[in-house]
Amino acid sequence: MIVCVCHNVSERKIRQAVDEGLTTMPQLREKLDVGTCCGKCHSCAKTVLRECLEEREMEAQPLVFQAAIAA
Repeated sequence: MIVCVCHNVSERKIRQAVDEGLTTMPQLREKLDVGTCCGKCHSCAKTVLRECLEEREMEAQPLVFQAAIAA
């Protein structure tokens, strides 16, 4: 999905930027120019960024299994 039409920034490009370590909108603006022209994409780009960061956080958390208690 294209997030920023003005600069042809896709959701995939934002995800790649997050994978490279970007974590803030100012960083995305600097690297991808997202939200620097008409500004209509800012809220969508911010949502995609937030979702990517939440997914990364979830992946970093270890899975915890509880042992079943036999009666």
